[in-house]
Amino acid sequence: MSVADKGRSPDSLPPAVQNKRRFLSPEKKYQIFLEAQRGEAPVGELLRREGLYSTDLARIQRKVKESALQGLAKRPGRSKKTVSEEDYDLLKQELQSFEKKRMGVRGKDRGQLDG
Repeated sequence: MSVADKGRSPDSLPPAVQNKRRFLSPEKKYQIFLEAQRGEAPVGELLRREGLYSTDLARIQRKVKESALQGLAKRPGRSKKTVSEEDYDLLKQELQSFEKKRMGVRGKDRGQLDG
């Protein structure tokens, strides 16, 4: 803090001086990304106004790119559902048990028809 800032409350100081982590919503980050991409104003001005560093903007740009690539990589339609290994083993055992019962009933039916 400078000498001029000593009489002021911490809330009235600019974000960079407060040393308080700031949370930006995804919408706000995207808005900042779009403003930086438009290039209508210098990036430094945008960063000062939002209280960000150039590394913050680089991180936002990287995240937007990653998210866009993930979104474009998805195929249309329903996503395939996977079953856990435990559920698979349980279902397999149930199926085998059902098939054994079914084969037993068939054998009894055939025995009745033969006799």
